[in-house]
Amino acid sequence: MPQRHSKNNNDLAFFTYDEKKKLGYGTQRERLGRDSIKPFDACCLCLKPFIDPMCCQKGHVFCKECILECLLSQKKDIHRKLAAHTAQQKQEKNEEEDRLMQQKARELEAFDQQNHGAIPQYNDRNQSQDKTGFHGANSVKVTSYEEEALRTMKAFWLPSATPAAPVKVDAPSMSTVCPEGNEKLKLKSLFSVYYTEDTNEKKTSSLDKTFICPSCKVTLTNTLSLVALSSCGHVFCKKCADKFMAVDKVCLVCSKGCKERNLVNLAKGGTGFAGHDDNLEARDFKHLGSGSGLGLVRPAAKT
Repeated sequence: MPQRHSKNNNDLAFFTYDEKKKLGYGTQRERLGRDSIKPFDACCLCLKPFIDPMCCQKGHVFCKECILECLLSQKKDIHRKLAAHTAQQKQEKNEEEDRLMQQKARELEAFDQQNHGAIPQYNDRNQSQDKTGFHGANSVKVTSYEEEALRTMKAFWLPSATPAAPVKVDAPSMSTVCPEGNEKLKLKSLFSVYYTEDTNEKKTSSLDKTFICPSCKVTLTNTLSLVALSSCGHVFCKKCADKFMAVDKVCLVCSKGCKERNLVNLAKGGTGFAGHDDNLEARDFKHLGSGSGLGLVRPAAKT
């Protein structure tokens, strides 16, 4: 009689691989759909159709108002952190000066007690000792500063009396960054981008625009790789850019000269909840007993 298959053998003391998979254990994958991907003609900040688009050297496109407001807020944040850091340094310097002054005062008081106010006390059990335990010039009397410190010392073992740790403010970076790629970004490195609009297609609204490549007249979509010229700002598909601009060193629209470093590949997708680039696969790791294991697998589309 043939033995039972491992998939049907459920009387073991541990879970088999097939049982874990049915219970939803492991990494599950799902390819992102169209609704999960940001359109190529949307701003990376507001995720809306861009108005007066501007692009950085890494190919991230923003609305002009959005990116200027973002850089301005970053500069204000930098100035605020710099002011806090400067104030903290000044406070630390004042505290260090006060500590040195107190240390000198303690040394002078101890020296004065040893040389002028010292009353020798012999080691006699019948003679009462001083309250502070001072035994002559060979001993150092507790100063008023130390008495004050001992009197006001907080009980560190009580949560309510635990002293609060000072907040350390580090020196901020003085450069603004791109909100999409987190690389250093300056205002002068941004350049305006101009898309060629398809005038032959009818529009239902002012925001419903269709853009084409000015060279091959192909409709631009997320499936195409786009290239913008930083010298003039015109956008082409990558095939036309590699075939003409990289060879002729001139823009096909405005006939302005361009070099190979002026070809900027526009980034696909977006930020936040939108997928980007060529990695359009969502992954989710589930522990044992979290579901059926097929929660991310979409049924095949009916034809």
